[in-house]
Parts: sequence; structure tokens; C-alpha cells
Amino acid sequence: MLIQQILLKILHTFQQERTVSAAYHLLKGKRSGQTIHDVGLFNLYSYFGLLPKLARHKFDEQIDLMFAKSIIIIEENGFYTMTEQGKQLAVQPLSLSFDGWHYRGNEHVFFGRLALIIQSLSHQQHHKKAFIPIEKNEQTQQWVRQFLVRHHYQNGMLQQAIYSEMTASLSKSAIEENMKDILMYRLTGYNEPGFTWQQLAFGYNMQEMDVQLHYISALHTWLNELYREKSQYPLLNEIMQNIRVEVVLTASTNSTAQLYRAGRTLEEISHIRRLKMSTIEDHIVELAMNEPNFSIEPFVTNEEQKQILDAVENYDTKRLKTLKELLPQLSYFQLRLTLAKGASPT
Repeated sequence: MLIQQILLKILHTFQQERTVSAAYHLLKGKRSGQTIHDVGLFNLYSYFGLLPKLARHKFDEQIDLMFAKSIIIIEENGFYTMTEQGKQLAVQPLSLSFDGWHYRGNEHVFFGRLALIIQSLSHQQHHKKAFIPIEKNEQTQQWVRQFLVRHHYQNGMLQQAIYSEMTASLSKSAIEENMKDILMYRLTGYNEPGFTWQQLAFGYNMQEMDVQLHYISALHTWLNELYREKSQYPLLNEIMQNIRVEVVLTASTNSTAQLYRAGRTLEEISHIRRLKMSTIEDHIVELAMNEPNFSIEPFVTNEEQKQILDAVENYDTKRLKTLKELLPQLSYFQLRLTLAKGASPT
């Protein structure tokens, strides 16, 4: 299963230095300091927030299946060990690409808007004013209503314009034909209901979750094509409004960043914001990870950075506990900052 391949990639990249729960939080897109730190530290941007609605029991089912296949061994404390079979499977190339860091589940909002626009235009073309909307979210319905009115949908020109942009952008996107088909089969028109996940899974002989991952991968690739060539696809880029995540800092980290740039010390920021020093340090680590020009020298000297990076290379580990034992004179904050500094989203 594709989901197991993704989990193996994540667990293998963690180098057995995290619990299996860390992989769950990563796929869910948890905005905690630890998860954000792990994303940068292990360069797992593509998988962050990939499955924001993933239920824990569904995740545990996949972990149990991998355990039953002797791919991983689960320890009582939640940590794991990968077997030789697991390691071999983990290094096999993944057939799909993802961009979870920039979309974090928002790709579903984009497709929900598009699907409802197409459904509305299809019914309008057949002079049918009443229909049951495929998209139940009220915010999406309101957004689509405003979009249709803004573009004078009743003159009949909007349908062709959107169709032209869709066909042109999909033809330029590096998406396999069967994945494009999955996208199209999910659309609903007049007297042409879209396929359910169960129907698609049966038709493609896949598990439902795997079909959904193919769909997500296709959407990410398509959205990135639309983003790169904004001027060529004005309507689809309008539908893409507020879908791509560009402000990568959490709101709380951004507040800390503003105070830090104003010359406040970490102690002062902690007092002003009434937050623990450890929380402020999490924010500084997040800044270091996401802002290429952010200097960590006020906290870690160049010589100390070299010591840390040498230890990472010599002992082949990024585990903070191990690095702390090797470099007891340095704080966990200094270790985390140095490890985070080299990581940045693509």
C-alpha cells in the first residue's frame, strides 16, 4: 500500500530517533514546535499536513500491518526498530510526489470550489436552477456564488474559459493520465454524478486511501503548475486564492519574531508574552528553520556550530539526547538551533 510506503519513508528518515506518533503528527500537520522542528531537521516538508483528517485508529491500523509483516518492531515506549526488510523497502523510490508543506489539506478546498463551479455551470447550461450541491461547506458555497456572479456566468462564456485553462494546465503538468482521470472522475455535472472513493478504488483495484493519495499528489502537481504560470491561468488562480501557504511561521512565532527584531531579549519576550522560555526558544528555532537570513550566532558561536555538525557527521545521528551527551557544555536550545539552521523548505 502507498500509505505504508510513505510511513516507511518517514520512519526511515527519522533514523529511529522518534516515536511512531511523531509520524502521525507530521502527516496530520500538527503545528507544535517539535513537529515543525522535525520537518526541518529531517527534511520532511513534502509529507507535512498530507493527511490532516487522518484518524489515529486508521494510522495505527497501518502501523499494526507493518508490524505483522515484520517490517518494523514496536517498542513498549512507542519507539520502533526497522528490520532489514523494512530498510530495503524504505529506500525504494516513491512513484508519487507531494508538496504538503505548501498546501496542508487546502488542496481539497480548491477542488471543492472547482467542483461546485463546474456543477453549477453544467446545470445552468441545461437551464436547471435547482440541484443538490456536491460541496456542503457553506463557506465554499458562498465563495462560489460570488465567483459566478463576478464572472457573469449566465452569458455562457465562463464554461469554455475554465475548460480551456483546465485542459492547458493539466497538459503541461507532470501528472500521469490515470491520475488526471481520477481528478476528472471526482467531478459532478448535470445527470453525471462524480465517482465515490469506493467506486474509484474498485475500478483501479486500489485501497481507498491509496486512491486518495494519488488524487492529492495530482492536485499538488497541478496547483504548482498553476502557481508557476499565474498569468496563463487567471481563473484557476482565482479559484486557488488563499490555498497555497506562503506565510510559514505560526502566528505565535510571528509575534515573537516581531519583538526579537525590535531588539528585545528572549527573557524580555518571555515576560512580555507571558510564555515559558522553552516556548520562546521553540519560536526562535522555527525562525532559524524558515528564514534563510536569520543569524543564530547570538546564541551559538561558529565554533560551537562546527562542534555540533561534526558530532552529527561522526556519530551519524541527529538525536538530541545523544548530541547532548557528546557535547554536555552546550544547551538543547543551541543544539536544536544549529540542526534547524541548515534546513529550509523548497
